[in-house]
Order: sequence, then structure tokens, then C-alpha cells
Amino acid sequence: MSHTPHELAEEFPDMVELMSQLKQTDAHFSRLADEYHEINRAVHRAETNVEPMDDIAETDLRKRRAVLKDEIWAILSKS
Repeated sequence: MSHTPHELAEEFPDMVELMSQLKQTDAHFSRLADEYHEINRAVHRAETNVEPMDDIAETDLRKRRAVLKDEIWAILSKS
């Protein structure tokens, strides 16, 4: 378990500029990025026990974060 937040800029450092452009021009991408950020923060708070949750809920959040990351990557790789 990592206590390091998985920010999109850290996950895709070579795509920061493209992500910024897409957040401004693509409503779907912007919504995905916002949802990723929200879930990522919740996972980080759970991992650091700022807002503890049961293991099943934390695992579900991690799975959702992974799905969002895959969707975001799919859009980035096509742009």
C-alpha cells in the first residue's frame, strides 16, 4: 500500500499539457479527470487514516480509480 497520492500529472507526466487542454475543451474528459481526482483523494485519505474506511470500500475505490485511469489513458493516447 502506498501513501503517495496518484495525481494524474504524476501518472502521465508527459501529457500534462494535453490534459490541461482537454479539461478545457472536452467535457467528458474533464468529468473523468474530476472524478478521478475526487476518488484519488478519498483513497489517499483512507490510506493515511485521515478518513478510515473498511477494506472492501477502499478496494472498491481503488478499482474505480484504476478504471478511470484506463479511460483517461485511452483518451490521451488517441489525442
